[in-house]
Amino acid sequence: MGVFEMITVIVVCALLFSAFDSYNKNKGKAGSKELNDIKAEHEKLKQRIATLESIVTDKSYQLKDQINRL
Repeated sequence: MGVFEMITVIVVCALLFSAFDSYNKNKGKAGSKELNDIKAEHEKLKQRIATLESIVTDKSYQLKDQINRL
């Protein structure tokens, strides 16, 4: 293998490593629109959970549940 062939192989390997490194750094990042959508959905889910907790802890719900068990 000649000098120029070795240099070419080294340059190609360096470029491949650089591309792979960039890919790994950016694959976990979400765009700002996606992030805002996720935050909005998270808030909606928190509100739904709070509503469900208030329903389940309500005494009339517990009474209905006990009556239905009988």
